[in-house]
Amino acid sequence: MAAASNLKNMALCLFGTCLVCSAVLAGVYALTAAPIAETNAALLKASIAKVLPEGGEISEAKALEVGGMPSEYYECVKDGETVAFAVKSTTVGFGGPLTVMVGLLPGGVVYNTSVLAHTETPGLGAKCTTDEHFYGQFRNYDAVNGKLTVKKDGGDLDAITASTITSRAYSLAVKNAVEALAGVPMPISE
Repeated sequence: MAAASNLKNMALCLFGTCLVCSAVLAGVYALTAAPIAETNAALLKASIAKVLPEGGEISEAKALEVGGMPSEYYECVKDGETVAFAVKSTTVGFGGPLTVMVGLLPGGVVYNTSVLAHTETPGLGAKCTTDEHFYGQFRNYDAVNGKLTVKKDGGDLDAITASTITSRAYSLAVKNAVEALAGVPMPISE
């Protein structure tokens, strides 16, 4: 015989269903949290290595405010001297947050850049990760004597075709990283 359908029975069924679903989600989270954290750490380490010169020891993350937001940076130390920095910088692009790892040499030279995360439009703004002409122009860029903005805004950099907002955001992320390190003690480059 079926149970009478009343508010109490419906509430108990709903509660039981929610309890089972919550337990399943908690179990899946517990199983996947460690592998996801390891993958993210490996991606971060690879990104840092990509924007810094080869060799040297990379420090642990150090807190830094970049573009008015809390962020982090890493030092590359070789023979007891800091030879480069990797700065994580986030700005807002066309599709949302754009996070860039920026490698900087003492004296304000951008060594290299790498996109960590973005939500840009595929085929347009997402080209910031694949367009060698665009991201390649930041390699060995003298940020002290140059103007880190797109040519459309009076700067030195070419924008991605049909993606001016993404290009501006990328350039701003690099500029914010350079400015953030201005307050960090750097060795004098020769």
